[in-house]
Amino acid sequence: MPYHWTPADPPHEAAAHLRLWPHQSLEPAGFVTFFGVTASLLALPILALVGTSALWGILPFCVVVFWGMWAALRLNGRRASLTHEELTLSPERITLEHVPSSGPALLWEANPHWVRLSLHETGGPVPDYLTLRESGREVELGAFLSEDERRALYRDLADRLARLR
Repeated sequence: MPYHWTPADPPHEAAAHLRLWPHQSLEPAGFVTFFGVTASLLALPILALVGTSALWGILPFCVVVFWGMWAALRLNGRRASLTHEELTLSPERITLEHVPSSGPALLWEANPHWVRLSLHETGGPVPDYLTLRESGREVELGAFLSEDERRALYRDLADRLARLR
């Protein structure tokens, strides 16, 4: 699951910290495997042309294709690793910080006593839309999670908020 709970400092047993991040479908080992297979497949037409002048015509295009895929996947991975959300629960305060891949971080704070957690099965921009609401302000939580992950997070977070109160 692309989220992880860590306990907060000992004075507050109910306090906790949640970090959410987008799912990374291409892990480092998969990245290496993908480019190994890609290099092997690109080598087939190159090997067939070894010793001919046509090799020099196709070689630059193969290099550009390989480099373009590598650069695109690295940029995508870097941006995905920058995007995350941090939720801190304590008896005095709930803080949600959304850190997008570009632009400033967005911060939302509320009193845990007045916070309402909602899971909108329909009507939101995504199925099982998860929100926190307090004093008329509503924020989305875990937009990049799958439907099942949002439902699991809802149950987990509802339990932790109940224990916090």
